[in-house]
Amino acid sequence: MTREAGREQARTVVEGVLVGIDVGTSKVCALIGEVSRDGKVTVIGHGTVPSLGLKKGAVVNIDQTVRSIADAVEKAERLSGWKIDKAFVGVGGAQVESLNSTGQVAVTAHDREISREDILRAIEVARAVAIPSNREVLHVERRGFIVDGQEGVKDPLGMSALRLEVETHIVTAPATAVQNLTKCVAAAGVKIDERVANALAAADAVASETEKELGVAIADIGAGTIDLAMFNEGSPFHTSVLPVGGNFVTNDVAIGIKTSLPVAEELKIRHGTCDLRGIAEDEEISVSVLGEEAGRNISRLELCQVIEARMRETFELVGAEMRSAGAGMLPAGLILTGGAAQLSGIAELGRDVLQMPVRVVAPTGVGGLTDSILTPAYATAIGLLEWGARSLADGEPARYESAPAFGILGRIRDALRSIFP
Repeated sequence: MTREAGREQARTVVEGVLVGIDVGTSKVCALIGEVSRDGKVTVIGHGTVPSLGLKKGAVVNIDQTVRSIADAVEKAERLSGWKIDKAFVGVGGAQVESLNSTGQVAVTAHDREISREDILRAIEVARAVAIPSNREVLHVERRGFIVDGQEGVKDPLGMSALRLEVETHIVTAPATAVQNLTKCVAAAGVKIDERVANALAAADAVASETEKELGVAIADIGAGTIDLAMFNEGSPFHTSVLPVGGNFVTNDVAIGIKTSLPVAEELKIRHGTCDLRGIAEDEEISVSVLGEEAGRNISRLELCQVIEARMRETFELVGAEMRSAGAGMLPAGLILTGGAAQLSGIAELGRDVLQMPVRVVAPTGVGGLTDSILTPAYATAIGLLEWGARSLADGEPARYESAPAFGILGRIRDALRSIFP
């Protein structure tokens, strides 16, 4: 094999460079990924910092939020050697809502063949549903088409018909909340490629196409909220956010044990579980207590009972939301992801409360610098890259490329690219 042939074989054909920024209640994460022509995402940089300035997924302090975003972006840039100039940004918050709408148009071509323009007109009609002026549309997702009464059509382009109807899933968020997040990202020096509902991004990271086709719910349990997305026949039919999360468990522990929030969080992670079976009644753990210098021992069973009670209530809220959405049967069950989904015993409790298959899933399907990020806590961030990769397949590659960073890392990357163009 010649040297040139070896270089050609070793070369990775990169279609574009994508950036995803997850601005959450407890952390801000920026991921940089290269996308190959076959859609494979390779993470080349990531930065995670504690989130300041957000509460329940919404911005409450612009300056602190800007600082957190800028710090996460800087870390990702330093690791990758690329300068982030635009990104796919996740949108959460307790007032993200959805509705389903249909649009119907007549096929106008003389040969009655459905064109791309007919499809776009039908989507515009569906989008024309009355939406309050204080809300902003994030997504108009196509669920399926009806062609002259024939249901279940996924792609009607080129089919012959007199009438075309489209079913859509529309996701909205409070306009001011979206504007505040947009302002923070812009102040951190980043333009927005697309704002993506956290629930749909997380679903891209942890749910397979087969599961979406069968019927599945995805609950991304964060510190302040639960982002919920429900799918059947391959498309979302319900997206919402519940104003509860892992911080509520921590608060309950802090109040019940009379300790600080940092200590309560550590107790929850190190000793907590939602599964009370197998915990000995005499098992004790040592904790520091507010107002007591020496601290004291507490029953681990009592600690876990507090955790189990709050999480049981949380699953009851999730179940009520799913029933209100008309979920019916979801053969693929409920997928749990997000940082708070890493709580021990959570899947077992979910199965007990909801009486359906429940499992915790971490994101997969991406390569590169993934040693510390292939966990449920990074589902939304990785999902933003996956979402961007799908958008890239339908758009212009240059739209998503970020400029190489200056400095030593940028120079090293430029040198390598000159050797392996």
